This record gives sequence, structure tokens and C-alpha cells, in this order.
Amino acid sequence: MSDEALIRLAAAAGVAPTWTDVFGQQHAVAPPSLRAVLAALDLPAANESDIEESLQRLKGGATSLPPLVTASAGAPVTLPALPAQYKLTLEDGRIFEGTAEDHGAGTVIPAILEPGYHQLILGERETLVAVAPSRGFTVSDAVPGGRTWGIAVQLYALRRKGDGGIGDFTGLAEFARAAGRHGAAAVAISPVHAQFSADPDRFSPYSPSSRTALNVLHVAVDDGPPDITWEARAQNFEAEPLVDWPGAGRTRLARMRSMFDTARKNPAEQAALRAFIAKSGDVLRMHAIFEALHAHFFIQNPALWHWQNWPAEMQDPHSPAVQEFAREHADDIEYHAYMQMLADRGLAYAHAEARAAGMAIGLVTDLAVGTDSGGSHCWSRQAETLLGLTVGAPPDLLQRQGQNWGLAAFSPRGLRDAGFGAYLEMLRSALAHAGGMRIDHAMGLNRLWVIPQGASGADGAYLSMPEQDLMRLVMLESHRHSAIVLAEDLGTVPEGFSGRLDAAGMDGMRVLWFERDQNKHFVNPAWWTPHASAMTSTHDLPTVAGWWCGRDIDWREKLGHAAAGEREERDADKALLWEAFVASGAAQGEAPAADDCAGVADAACAHVGGSACELVMLPLEDALAAVEQPNLPGTLDEHPNWRRRTAFDSATLLDDARISARLALLDRTRKRQ
Repeated sequence: MSDEALIRLAAAAGVAPTWTDVFGQQHAVAPPSLRAVLAALDLPAANESDIEESLQRLKGGATSLPPLVTASAGAPVTLPALPAQYKLTLEDGRIFEGTAEDHGAGTVIPAILEPGYHQLILGERETLVAVAPSRGFTVSDAVPGGRTWGIAVQLYALRRKGDGGIGDFTGLAEFARAAGRHGAAAVAISPVHAQFSADPDRFSPYSPSSRTALNVLHVAVDDGPPDITWEARAQNFEAEPLVDWPGAGRTRLARMRSMFDTARKNPAEQAALRAFIAKSGDVLRMHAIFEALHAHFFIQNPALWHWQNWPAEMQDPHSPAVQEFAREHADDIEYHAYMQMLADRGLAYAHAEARAAGMAIGLVTDLAVGTDSGGSHCWSRQAETLLGLTVGAPPDLLQRQGQNWGLAAFSPRGLRDAGFGAYLEMLRSALAHAGGMRIDHAMGLNRLWVIPQGASGADGAYLSMPEQDLMRLVMLESHRHSAIVLAEDLGTVPEGFSGRLDAAGMDGMRVLWFERDQNKHFVNPAWWTPHASAMTSTHDLPTVAGWWCGRDIDWREKLGHAAAGEREERDADKALLWEAFVASGAAQGEAPAADDCAGVADAACAHVGGSACELVMLPLEDALAAVEQPNLPGTLDEHPNWRRRTAFDSATLLDDARISARLALLDRTRKRQ
């Protein structure tokens, strides 16, 4: 079989048969990788017959009316269908009828002016028309004129008496009140997606089980029934400088089981739970069933951790066997639903407290780029998931073998065929109790680097995603929730993508370390992109103080990852950075010593605060002039990723004189802009 037919199918399916590296050199994707990606798209390509049949399926799908189509308000609606009589029912009940016309590129009906989800009957077929506004809800909508700021915090890191060793939603509410007092308009938090209750050893916030449910380990449990054993263990975990996820997690889950047993005797709590279950529907039910199943099999045999290793009848979420299991384990499923209710209640409380503290935006949640393929959402939404593929990044200057993040992502074909149901579930969960949402690796709206299971990062291919549809749905949900959208557009950005984010009302990210010109000089922040979020650093990068004193280089040397001449290059970069601080008016005089963390953090706050960006999101680590970063990419147990806790109580943390002065400086700088 020639590769020509395979390449033709790949191109038709949106799988790029070639890719270009950072040096401009083009590479061909190996045929086995193309076949694996196509198989995950349900497009077999093992032989010429398979390829021809898959091509015909693609052609048929292009002219069939899917369950949902997207459109822009005020623009004609193009439909992949033949002309016919139509009946359009808007969300407000108004009805319009007419004849859809053939315009060559598809069948067209007149423009719909009202953003929303409208029912369309075309001939004998029916679809939902999701009409997006011209832009999503923006920072300027929340804060007229923009030029505001917030703090980005790792939720697990927050500390308060009674939290049992893991930052919780009550601690977040206390922190939000404190941040509001200091003038912050927003608090951005690390992902609060559901993890695996049966396995607290897995805790990376960016490798969740589901992005439609919440991490119950952030539920505050100190208000439960008196328990001397719990209180003693909780105090031990609280005294630690790092989160003990397995120990504190298991203790917290046992505490929640006790709280559930108590709640079952409380008519008001039972009524609240019934209402929550009814409101949440199948999304909650399927996650709760998965949690019970996962515990059932994993406790029996750790080799059954992944649902694809379960008995065949349990791999299908809609099978009679799964429904029978749900009936037999109704108490366990209700317990998991109850924990989700407590988590939902806690997050809602934290956001309400943020707004009550005067924040124009409030909480900004973080949307991870994918989920663990062994998790709840992949199990319940298999047809919309790229099973057999993981997401990563192609080889570049920093990672010569590419990156494999081990995450599953949505299937573009599966999403279209299912009316983008799983995608909308995810967006609505992220925005349910928030004034904004950050999209991790936002380039995934345009394309994903997908890798066959078990292959290296270099053996992947770019898969096109339905960018227009995905962006329109983000804009529509942003509009309906009055929530801003921050899009992480760092790394290899497709041509024109940042401009399309801007046009959609989504703010890109401008990080101090990356805002440099061709001569490596730091660009004056007055020239940074206006419709963006400015940051001193991110959770994957050194803190300002850590970078200044070379703590990140210390770690790389310790792990054997350091490159020759790094310290000399850093010294030169430090001179350039201080020069930029002086030029922007953020600092004056000679550069501080390597151990003057506070001085350089002050200058960085003023520098980024003076940016042209409409929003500054200051990482809490840089507000504290902390040296250690939350996560060191490329490490697992060698570095305490996602475990560092703040040294002081979340309610008073920002009131320290030096920290308070730093935030006041940022606040004044933003108001001067």
C-alpha cells in the first residue's frame, strides 16, 4: 500500500502529515503514527479498503446535520445540509419560519441576532444553533477601562487552623477576603477538577479524573462531628511544610464518610442532597458511579486502576451490569454525590466571599488541557475522547525528544457527532462558581500534538480541532456567565491565533521572562499587548526571587539537568532585567544582591504593574518574594511538585508589612495606568 492514500485521508481528517520544528525544518509523520491517530478518530487506515471507506465516511459527515451547529450573532447561519423549509425557535420562545437557501458552501438561513441556544428544525431534521456574541465577556466589561489586578494562588498551599493539612475552600474564602481588602479584583486558583478518591497518591491538579466534577479533598471538614482522633491527625498534617496528599487525603476522606453518616440523619441535608442530585443530572450520577466502581476494583487489585482493565461489561457506562452495580452500591454512590455537593457548596461560598470583598471579577478557575484516560470523564464520554492517544508537544529547544503529558483530550469528530456535550459540560462546570476561567494550553482550541499510546513525544502529529466552534462556545458561555476568559498562549503559537483570541475577547498571557526582543533585551511593559493578562511568572517557571538567586539552576544541578554556562548566562540576564526595571521606572540605583529577594520582587511587581495589559495576575509566590516554585517540569518525586504550603494563615498572610506594601505598590501602579 502506498503512503499517498494514507496521507490523503490524514489531511482530510485534519491530521497533519508533516510538521515544522523551531529551526524551520519540516518533518514527515511516520505512517504508523498516522494510522494510530486515524484509528483514534474512528477512521481505520490499515489498508486501501479501510482508507477508501474512511474517506467516504468523512464525505458523508460533511453534509449531515449534526446535533449542534455554531454561528455568530448577526451573521447568516451556514448549515451542512440540503435546502429545506425551516422553523427556528429562539430561547425566548419567538418563532421564525422560512426556506433555507443553497449558497454553494452550504445551506444558509438568515442571521440570528440573539446569542443563545436556539432550536432549529430543517426539513425533517433538528439541531441546536449555538449563537455566540461578537465577543465574550471581557475584563473591561467587569472593570470599565480595565487596568486592574489579581493574585494567582495554588489552592492546596493555603493554610488555616483546622484544614487538616490541605488548603480548602474555607481557606480560599478567607484569602479572597484578604485579597479584596488589598484592592485585588480577582483570585485565580489552581485547578479544582476531580481526582481519584480511591487513590489519593495521585494529586497533580493538571491530571484530573474529570473536569466536570470537583476535587473533594478541598472540602472543609473541621465543622463535622467531634472526633478526637481526627483532630490529632489533622494537627499533625497542618504542622507540615508540605502537603501529605496520601496521608491527609485518606484522613480527610474518612472524615467525610463520618460527615455523610451524620448528614443522613438530617432531613434538611437530605433534602439539599436530593435537590443537588436532581439539578446535576447524569453528569453527577456518572461521576459518582465511576468513583464507586473505581474504588471497588482498585481496592481488590491495583492492576485494575484503569477502567479499560475492568471486566468488559463494566467498561460500558450504560451497560446493564453497571446499572445493577449502581443499585447494589446506592449508598456509596450517594456518598460520592454528597461529597460533590459539599465541594460545590464550598466553591460557591468562596466565590461569593470574593465578590462580597469588593472584587469585580472574583474567582478565576483553571481549566486543565486534558484528563487522565483512566478517569471518570473518559469512561463516561468515550465516544468524545481520543482513546489511545495522549497529548504533548513536539521536540523543541528545551525538550529534544518532545513532551508526552500523558493526558487524554477530546476527539474533534466525537465532539461534533455528540453535539459538543462533553465540552459544554466542562465549560459550565468551570464557570459555575467563578467570575473567570483560565484555559491551560489554549492552542488546543486550534490544534493538539497527539501521540500514540506508549510512543515518545517525537512520534506525534498535529490534529486540527474545530477552533471556530470551540471558540464560539467559549464566547457564548463566557457571555452567559458574565465571566472573563484567560487563554494561555505560551509556546509554539499557530499563526494568527493570538489575534483570533483577542477578537473573541479572550486575554492571552504575557509573562515577564518571555517578553524579550531579538537581542534578548526585556521589552518595556508599556509595549505589551493590551488585551492580555500580564504575569511575573507561572507555576511552571521560577519565581522572581528564585530566578534572581538562581534557585532553579540549583535544582537542575542537583538533578543533573543543568547546562554548561547557565550561571554566567543568568548573570548577564539579571543585568538586562534590572536595566529594564530602571528603564520602566520600577526601580532605581544599582541591582540588589543575589539574596535580596524582597527588593527584586518589589521591582518586578511595579514593572509588570506598569504594563499596557488590562489585567495583571500576580502569583502569590511573587507577592511573598518566595524562592521556590510550585512545580518543576520534568520531575516527579525528585521535586515536591504541587505540595508546597504557605508559612502563615491565609486570612492574615497578605497583612505582613512588606507584603502589604508590595501589593499597595502594585495597586497604585495599576491605577496610574
